[in-house]
Amino acid sequence: MNRRESLKAIGLGTLTTGLLIGVGCKPGEKAAPETTAAGKAAAVPGRMPEEVERENKIKAEKYFDEHEMATITILADIIIPKDAHSGSASDAGVPAFIEFIVKDIPSHKLPMRGGLKWLDMHCLNTYGNPFIKCSSKQQTELLDQIAYPSKAKPEMAQGVAFFNRMRDLTASGFWSSEMGTKDIGYAGNAPNKWTGVPADVLKQYGMENVTI
Repeated sequence: MNRRESLKAIGLGTLTTGLLIGVGCKPGEKAAPETTAAGKAAAVPGRMPEEVERENKIKAEKYFDEHEMATITILADIIIPKDAHSGSASDAGVPAFIEFIVKDIPSHKLPMRGGLKWLDMHCLNTYGNPFIKCSSKQQTELLDQIAYPSKAKPEMAQGVAFFNRMRDLTASGFWSSEMGTKDIGYAGNAPNKWTGVPADVLKQYGMENVTI
């Protein structure tokens, strides 16, 4: 199993739990809610006015600062990089998805912000730079220490918990996006096409030459 197939399994598992983090996206929809030119949620048939109002309120808020968003973007693209088959997590709008989710579900706020701070502090103490200014080799070196819970050292527990959450959010955002559903070949529900009684069934009942 290659790396993208492994990540696909993570994403499908997350989606199977109803998008574990509770977002309202359905397979085939873009990761971030569709908006009008004014930046507000577009009207969608079947949605209650209060739902649209709540979504617009959430979108008007800002939680992560520029540095945090830059860190989230790099992490997301390390988790799901661009390949010959499809774009990266950031190409699919995953950072915006994560920003929306932490505002929609506040229980993500403290763990995500705390995890980002932990990441920077660990990098500063180890490499003398925050995560986004570390080399690719240094970034990978650190993530390898927190990406595999069963192999991680006890003192890396906070980093492990953060990366688990970041990986779940990234996978959920990517595979609930338009790009992600194309990546796994999901076509959605489609009506059946009736082509008549199968020829072998007609022959079984001696009706292969019967016309109506």
